[in-house]
Amino acid sequence: MLSILVPVYNERDSLVELHRQVTRACEDADLSFEMILIDDGSRDGSWEIIEGLAAADERVSGVRFRRNFGKAAALTAGMRAASGRLLLMMDADLQDDPAEIPAFIAKHEEGFDVVNGWKERRLDPFGKTFPSKVFNGLVGLLTGLKLHDHNCGLKLFTADVASEIRIYGELHRFIAVLAHARGFSVAEQSVNHRPRLHGHSKYGVRRFLRGLLDLLTVTFLTGYGQRPQHLLGAVGLGAFGLGFLGLAYLACAWVAMNVFGLGEPEPIGGRPLLLYSIALLLLGAQALSLGLLAELVVSYVTRDRDSYSVKERTRDRDSDVEESTLGAATVRERL
Repeated sequence: MLSILVPVYNERDSLVELHRQVTRACEDADLSFEMILIDDGSRDGSWEIIEGLAAADERVSGVRFRRNFGKAAALTAGMRAASGRLLLMMDADLQDDPAEIPAFIAKHEEGFDVVNGWKERRLDPFGKTFPSKVFNGLVGLLTGLKLHDHNCGLKLFTADVASEIRIYGELHRFIAVLAHARGFSVAEQSVNHRPRLHGHSKYGVRRFLRGLLDLLTVTFLTGYGQRPQHLLGAVGLGAFGLGFLGLAYLACAWVAMNVFGLGEPEPIGGRPLLLYSIALLLLGAQALSLGLLAELVVSYVTRDRDSYSVKERTRDRDSDVEESTLGAATVRERL
C-alpha cells in the first residue's frame, strides 16, 4: 500500500481538489493508498476540511499539531502514522501534480529506494530559481549526491528509509541525502510543476539561509556523524602543529641570535608570530578536547542505534528456532 503524506499549513482552499486529484490518479493506476494530512498549526480552517475529508473517505486520516512545528515535524508525524510499504510526500498547494504518482511507482520498481522529484520546467520567478540552482550545486558538491532539485516536495521512499533516517528543523529537503548516506539507492523523476492557485509561497531569504545552515549540519552528520574526532581532531592537530612549528622557529631564532651570535640579539616577545603560535596551540588543544567530548556523546547517543543498514538476510530472523537448529546440524554433518 502507498501512504501519501501531505503537510498542511493554511491550505484550506486546495485540500478538496488535492484529494480529488490524488484519488483519481491512484484509482486509475489501481493503487491501494492512504492519505495522511498533517495540519501543522493552520489558522485558516484547514483542519475542518481535513475532518470532512476523513469522514467522507476512510482512506483519509488527519493529524493536528497544537501549533506550527515545521514541515520536518509534520512529515515525521506522518511517517509514524503511515502503514504503507511505500511513502510519498507531497505539498498541499497543488503545485505537485498527483498524476505523477504512477511514474514514481514505476521508477521505484526499477530498483530504487528513494525517488526524488525534479521540476524540469519550473514555473517560479528568477529570484527563486537561481538561489535554488546554487543551493543544489552546493548540496551535490558537499554530499556527493548530485540531484537537480533536492528541494522538490514530491519524494517517494520505502518504509525502511523512513525507519532509518531522522529529520528535524529543515532536514526534510535532505531525505535523499540522508538515505544515500545510509546506502539506499536514489533516483530522479522529472515532474510537472504547476503554478500556485491558492495561498502564498512560504519561500523567502530566511528559508534559504536556514537551508545553507542545515546543509552544513547534513554534511557533518553524513560524513562525520559517527566519528566527529576525525574532523575536529584533524583541525586540532593541524592548528597544534602550526603553533608548535611557529614556537620552534622562534626558539631556534632566539638561540641563534643570543647564544651563537648570529645576527643582532632581538627579543621575541614582541613578535606577532609568538601570539599567533600561542593562539594556534590553544585552538588545537580546544578542538582535540571538543572532538573527544563529541566522541563520548556519539557513543552514548548511538549505543542503542545501529550505525549500519541491512538490505536483506538469507533467513528471517524470526524463523522457528528448532528449524534453525536442525539446519545447523545438517551443515555440520556435511562438513
